[in-house]
Amino acid sequence: METDLKTLEDSLVKFIELNQRLKSENHRLRQELAIAQSDTRQLKDNMLSASERIQSIMQSLPEETA
Repeated sequence: METDLKTLEDSLVKFIELNQRLKSENHRLRQELAIAQSDTRQLKDNMLSASERIQSIMQSLPEETA
């Protein structure tokens, strides 16, 4: 009986430690995801701005005549 309780206690301790590690990792990954999503939004905004500037420049160029 004592051995069973010790085994159960050891298993429970391992489970709690694993749970804490996974919580920490999950928190870190959520932070990384938020940063990546923010970077993606910024890059999309930059691409849209560049595209608009290119369109504006292209419209100001004289048209080719054959």
